[in-house]
Amino acid sequence: MFENLRLLTFDLDDTLWATAPVIMAAERQLHRWLMLHAPETAINRSIEAMREQRLVWMANNPSHAHDLTLVRLKTLEALLDEFGYSPSLAQQGLQVFRQARNQVAPWPDVLPVLQHLRRRYTLVSLTNGNAQVEHTPLKDCFHLSLSAEDVGASKPHPAMFHEVARWSGLTFPEMMHLGDDWERDILPATRLGMDTAWVHRKPLGGQYGKRADLCLFNLYPLLVYLR
Repeated sequence: MFENLRLLTFDLDDTLWATAPVIMAAERQLHRWLMLHAPETAINRSIEAMREQRLVWMANNPSHAHDLTLVRLKTLEALLDEFGYSPSLAQQGLQVFRQARNQVAPWPDVLPVLQHLRRRYTLVSLTNGNAQVEHTPLKDCFHLSLSAEDVGASKPHPAMFHEVARWSGLTFPEMMHLGDDWERDILPATRLGMDTAWVHRKPLGGQYGKRADLCLFNLYPLLVYLR
């Protein structure tokens, strides 16, 4: 089983680390920054209101909704302008957010398993988010890292998978994708003919009828399955 595998693609958020605490911390950091540098914005717009503003912008600009960095920049520019501050401050605020966004804490199984797998396989990270892998504790684990921003589309669109095939020169049956989300990770990879590993670190709830080639609670079993 899996004898033909040569390349593994990994989702990041909620597959290799818990995402919600990181995003919440980064948004709080940005809000504190706004209180210092553009206080009227922070006084009049809560973190929740800013989040709603981004959702509205994405709904009104669907062709750019995959680019979460652009979404945050444009909505921050509009917010600053609304309260009489220079929109150019948005770039500084964005950097504050992104620096905090990269302060991820991979689960304990992640780093040792990736380091082991890297000796035999080509490893690629694929994310709909905007964490910068090169600024995280996993900076030396991947041969290539791609985001929705890089390819112009978010999973489940297959653009990232096709870019990996183009870059590597491999066929999809020579690849496995590992991710936490059935709709965005497992289903599109399966449709392309890739092997799949569904990494569900929480109970599945009502999703028990769905299947992948491997179903994992953490990455350690890969050391057995992918020798």
